[in-house]
Amino acid sequence: MKTKINNLSVFTSGNTNSKPIIFVHGFPFDHGMWDAQIEELSEDYYCITYDIRGLGESPAGDGQFTMESFVDDLETIIDELKLNLPVLCGLSMGGYISLRAMEKMEERFRALILCDTKALADDNAGKIKRAEGIKSINENGVENFVEQFVLNCFSENFMIKNNPEYEEVLIRSKNNSPIGVKGCLLAMAGRTDTTALLPNISIPTLVLCGEEDKLTPPRIMKSMADQINNSEFHVIARAGHMAPLEAADIVNEKMRSFLAEYSKP
Repeated sequence: MKTKINNLSVFTSGNTNSKPIIFVHGFPFDHGMWDAQIEELSEDYYCITYDIRGLGESPAGDGQFTMESFVDDLETIIDELKLNLPVLCGLSMGGYISLRAMEKMEERFRALILCDTKALADDNAGKIKRAEGIKSINENGVENFVEQFVLNCFSENFMIKNNPEYEEVLIRSKNNSPIGVKGCLLAMAGRTDTTALLPNISIPTLVLCGEEDKLTPPRIMKSMADQINNSEFHVIARAGHMAPLEAADIVNEKMRSFLAEYSKP
């Protein structure tokens, strides 16, 4: 079911009486990246996805986004849907949002799943790269920027063997608002570093990383997982940065096993 919350497009699947899971997508994608997880889990869990402000079907407005405003949006969704201790699952930028949410309101969540993301904030080189991305969009359009960016998000094997699926994701991403994409780049460049938070996370945490992830490779994610007490870490074979989409069966298996253990009352 689709609904609007604070002008965001929010999608729900499953029984409202089941334990809730919120999925937060990566940049520059939309809620559709979680389709395989929703199909797998919605029979047993109440699954919530949404389009981050400025992406997918959520309007960009003035595009003046911050990571704090993204976390505020997440909190509003929890409040409006009256979710009781949802599991929070985020990938890439969705992971940045999830980690900041842990700093702000960990007590509102039952468990955490981090996919292909990192706690480190952008260094100076990273900030300059975000600025170059904004310049590229201004000069050459959002479609050119997205095509180059998304190319680095998937393993070469997936792009060759699953080309129609890759092209569909690419087309959806190219349809994003230029203002929204630039706003997300600004939010990511200005986000805080959440590394110091990691040893303080007290809820069960699952960390998943694609073996061929070029943006947040396994060594970076393993280092992050090692700092989270009693976290569970898995490398997803032959997957890139978009492991939940590229290797859905394996990711679903890891998630279901984790959820069965840690979503108990």
